[in-house]
Amino acid sequence: MNPPANVAVNAERLWAAIMETAKFGATPKGGIKRLTLTDLDKQVRDWFRAACEAAGCTVTIDDMGNMFARRPGRDNALPPIAMGSHLDTQPTGGKFDGIIGVLSGLEVLRTLNDLQVETNAPIEVINWTNEEGSRFAPAMLCSGVFAGVFDRAYADSRTDREGKTFGAELDRIGYRGTEQAGAHKLGAHFELHIEQGPILEAEGKTIGIVTGVQGMRWFEVTVTGAESHAGSTPMPLRHDAMVAAARMIQAVSDVALRHAPLAVGTVGLVECRPNSRNVVPGEVFFTIDFRHPSDSVVAEMEIEIREQIQSIASGVVQANVELVWDSPAVHFDADCIAAVASAAEAQGYPARKIVSGPGHDSAYIARVAPTSMIFVPCEGGLSHNEAEKTEPEQVTAGANVLLRAVLATDQRFAERAATG
Repeated sequence: MNPPANVAVNAERLWAAIMETAKFGATPKGGIKRLTLTDLDKQVRDWFRAACEAAGCTVTIDDMGNMFARRPGRDNALPPIAMGSHLDTQPTGGKFDGIIGVLSGLEVLRTLNDLQVETNAPIEVINWTNEEGSRFAPAMLCSGVFAGVFDRAYADSRTDREGKTFGAELDRIGYRGTEQAGAHKLGAHFELHIEQGPILEAEGKTIGIVTGVQGMRWFEVTVTGAESHAGSTPMPLRHDAMVAAARMIQAVSDVALRHAPLAVGTVGLVECRPNSRNVVPGEVFFTIDFRHPSDSVVAEMEIEIREQIQSIASGVVQANVELVWDSPAVHFDADCIAAVASAAEAQGYPARKIVSGPGHDSAYIARVAPTSMIFVPCEGGLSHNEAEKTEPEQVTAGANVLLRAVLATDQRFAERAATG
């Protein structure tokens, strides 16, 4: 049966699912701490699998732990039209980052069941593993393996700050599947996500039609000096790793400011050793995150910060800079972008085209399948924060656009096949 013209998701059921899963890793401040491959991640995965199976879906898992819940179509030989995002969070994460993309996908499947809609191609919802990268760097690790950016051995060897490996933790929670990552072909991929920025809210827009993702590079820097007694080592004779690192961290901000307004640079993780109040620090580890819509500018920023770090270190400390992640700028599929735009217009949602500042699994999936994204506003642009907030009607609007974009894409593929 064809869906009615005013097809819409069940807003109350969708919001209830978001609030229910928010219990897995709930924090006292109202957010979620659900790091990838922890016991809490296993709990939400178990919930998701049970919910999808209750909706009549078949759930498969690949060898990176990526989960695929498939609702059959008329022609199950066709690659599925997928809706994907992630259920893992930052250490101080909110209830919506990634999560609304997975649960809105589930709600789309439930709505299709309610309306007894038979699509031509299968429809899937995907939970991508380790999107955040907060426990195992780099981010988007397993969609990256799926797209051929990383290999399995590399992913399995990633370690957290306690020395635990990704591979061992994936096996421990029982979510390593048998299908090789990437063998699961997709006809198209849509991802609903909060904007994680202030533009939609500032302009009074309900929907962001995402045309691509800016380029980004991550670095890990180790500054090595010499530990010594804080009371007896004269200032001119110190090899203070912390003082040098502080200057390098300031240089990160300076480099980004030189390429403003589109460039951003962040040092989000710092570790000092031995971390004692009366010892001159002998080693400091910190991370750098550079982003810009132009790959050439990101490359310039890398050259500049490497030069600055070595200049600061010269004669006082040693500094090692390692590039751990390079994600080039991405341009999404024109037809998928058009499907999102048409879905927003058909429902009267104020919308605008937008480039994503943060990285998303879709940035890698775009390499292997036609892809686009849908943004909805978040209050104050706040994300990666327990106070992250999005209103129920905004999530519902995004889910309705997702639903219509998927149905339109299914119809477009069917018409293309019929005309040869």
